[in-house]
Amino acid sequence: MREDRIVSTLRRIIGLAMILTGIGGGAVQLAKGGASAPSVQASAAVAQAADSPQIENAKLETRTAGASLDATIREIAGSAEKAEWLGYRVDEVIGERGVCCDNNWNSGNCGTCWLEKENGRASGTTHTDGSVKLEGTRQLIVLYRLEAKQVVTIRVASDDCTLDAGGLPFIWLTGVKAPESVALLATYVHGADFEGHGEHKIGHGALTAIALHADASADRALESFVTPEQREELRRQAAFWMGAARGKAGLSALQHMAKTDASSDVRAHVAFALSVSHETGALEEMIRMAHDDTSSHVRGQALFWLAQKAGKEAVGTITAAIDNDPDTDVKKKAVFALSQLPKDEGVPKLIEVAQTNHNREVRKQAMFWLGQSNDPRALQFFEKVLTQ
Repeated sequence: MREDRIVSTLRRIIGLAMILTGIGGGAVQLAKGGASAPSVQASAAVAQAADSPQIENAKLETRTAGASLDATIREIAGSAEKAEWLGYRVDEVIGERGVCCDNNWNSGNCGTCWLEKENGRASGTTHTDGSVKLEGTRQLIVLYRLEAKQVVTIRVASDDCTLDAGGLPFIWLTGVKAPESVALLATYVHGADFEGHGEHKIGHGALTAIALHADASADRALESFVTPEQREELRRQAAFWMGAARGKAGLSALQHMAKTDASSDVRAHVAFALSVSHETGALEEMIRMAHDDTSSHVRGQALFWLAQKAGKEAVGTITAAIDNDPDTDVKKKAVFALSQLPKDEGVPKLIEVAQTNHNREVRKQAMFWLGQSNDPRALQFFEKVLTQ
């Protein structure tokens, strides 16, 4: 209780001092730092942090990025024996949703993002009053966790997030240029192991951050990640972000990959990336892949994602594959794609295939997915077949 009274008294003193000097708005942030008396350096840090997002539970310091962002971060990291955070702001690519904490996409106010928990890595989000920023350029916070004199984690958060640094030092950089940010992040993408699973690896965090930069340099970086000499996992991940975040430039790159990438696994992932693109032309490229790709695996994946994305518009391509594709496995995947359509489109087509297709395996597949549909029309069809 005595400590609570001391904290309360200090907060009142600090608030009064700030008001008298004309910068009372900074008192809230400083008061959250703890019970110790404010130093001149701490007060200056709050005053300089006007450009920073809402940062709580942190020992906040503001610095200028200087002539080289790379050199600045390497210098700061080189003296970071213990864990600390560094962050800066860039314009975020235009989209329907904010990134909130890492990939916890949101369409409204982010709330609080905890950068630290017991294991030093976990994060969480609580939503505030649900207010939504409707105007102005959306901005992205790029975050680096430093420890043992190196960058150990790269994360992103929406500008409307409140960042809780878990009591660690937090250096906020001002004056960061987007092309320099992309160039620095690209070094972590190229230097990271992208094989296997690992969305929390430093390379994945850097790739996500690049994809969300609203700058043409991000498009060029992503295109460099999908050249033939790059690892397959990197090409797959970059393809996803081209579809999810990079608009027309991303679609153009995906169309090129769909026709030229030597890996059928990568091309199959391109079909998925096209399915998350909102650009006109993505659907047409998926249809082309379903018709023309040399790999039955890719054609099957294109059919599946067509069904997820296009609904009625995909019916013609799917039924054409059932009728004409030379590979029975592709025909069966096309039948499955019919089962993924809205029932008013999918169920009648499945019944038609089950009744009329000349391939016994295809008819069996249609019967199976009709059985999974729980649709009254499927039950009526089965009754008719069984009573004949």
